[in-house]
Amino acid sequence: MSGDIFANYINGEWLEGSATIRNISPANIQDVLGDYAQADAGQIEQALDAAIAGQLEWQRSGLEQRYQVLTAIGDELIARKAELGEQLAREEGKTLAEGMGEVYRSGQFFHYYAAEVLRQMGETADSVRPGVEIETRREPVGVVGIITPWNFPMATAAWKIAPALAFGNAVVFKPANAVPASAWSLTEIIARQGLPAGTFNLVMGSGATVGDALIHSNKIDALSFTGSVETGRKVACATAANFVRCQLEMGSKNALIVLDDADLDLAVDCALNGAFFGTGQKCTASSRLIVTAGMHDRFVAALVERMGQLKVGYPLREGTQIGAVIDGKQLEQNLRYIEQAKADGAVLACGGERIEEEYEGFYMRPALFVETRNDMQINRDEVFGPIACVIKVADYEEALATLNDTDFGLTAGIMTQSLKYASDFKRRAKTGCVMVNLPTAGTDYHVPFGGRKNSSFGPREQGTYAREFYTVVKTTYIRA
Repeated sequence: MSGDIFANYINGEWLEGSATIRNISPANIQDVLGDYAQADAGQIEQALDAAIAGQLEWQRSGLEQRYQVLTAIGDELIARKAELGEQLAREEGKTLAEGMGEVYRSGQFFHYYAAEVLRQMGETADSVRPGVEIETRREPVGVVGIITPWNFPMATAAWKIAPALAFGNAVVFKPANAVPASAWSLTEIIARQGLPAGTFNLVMGSGATVGDALIHSNKIDALSFTGSVETGRKVACATAANFVRCQLEMGSKNALIVLDDADLDLAVDCALNGAFFGTGQKCTASSRLIVTAGMHDRFVAALVERMGQLKVGYPLREGTQIGAVIDGKQLEQNLRYIEQAKADGAVLACGGERIEEEYEGFYMRPALFVETRNDMQINRDEVFGPIACVIKVADYEEALATLNDTDFGLTAGIMTQSLKYASDFKRRAKTGCVMVNLPTAGTDYHVPFGGRKNSSFGPREQGTYAREFYTVVKTTYIRA
């Protein structure tokens, strides 16, 4: 922090930018989290040049040093989960429990990749030529640009930054402008770990300024992005021009199938969790609920009853289950989708209205539509709000075909007690992640994460698969 402004972090120094933005809570617009610096073009170049120099030194650091740095970051995040979780809830609008859980998970990412530092093993082979031996090893890719979204401001940053540092890379980090506080707090922790100057840089600012400069730069070696499909396409084109590798996590339109033989209570629990928790602002949210005819009426009645019991309101209040929408623009978009769905013939079974709270903010009651078709706009677009649509189908085969009929392919779920259908579903669902009798939202940190079609592009994130993006392979031939 520089004076009253939360500054950018470039080449080991806190630097004010050319302007500032005020960070206001969507849950209480009178709650100001602070003023955050906006990097200008010159500072972006400064950060990139610093990263190039810092990376050369960081890749020469010992494994034990990297292990200790990442462990310390993880330790502090977990120790401060209450404090930072509250800040995250104020900034993003999710509940306090969700905010604390996200900070804790962020710490786990750093702990996991601290351990991965010590598991970096090469391979040896005999050559087809007598007397020649071969070694293969992984080395850092170099300078990594990281662009993160607003819905998981701490966790998404952590699962990109931790492996980047673990494998010896330097980072230039641009968070979403809607949530700079979480990024700044994470940076402040990283800045105290004794990294070589320039190894880690925070450049806050708009996508049009900072993001655009970063994706078009020929000074980065890789770029990891999470955001919309539209922006992802721009990232892919910009990085390809410079032969910079890119990793994209983009949109989704996830579906949860509920078959006639499903456990009704469990199915409703999973639908509620997947569709509405986190205010529906998850790339893994179940926005399509595909239900077979024999279960449809019972499922809808039970889900509507449970939705009526959900506590929507101020995220720091005890007992709140659904917090605020990220901002007024997103809330208005959600409400427009609701009106469009009605106009297209969908029937609003419950919810969908704006809520007035004790604190002025952006609140809406989760919405459930019935009598929807898969070709309706509400079932084609990623709405990114607490809105779910029930699609009635005849049987499992129609359910699976409906689930796969989308431009996206991130997560998919099925509720059934049939081993036959569960096994078939695991193989035929055209998504990167498949859940059986679980919500579509919720993944582990030690296994690969990513999707198909317009949901993802490039190597998978998380787990050991992260090394495919953050490292390059070198093959060495040796004659004794």
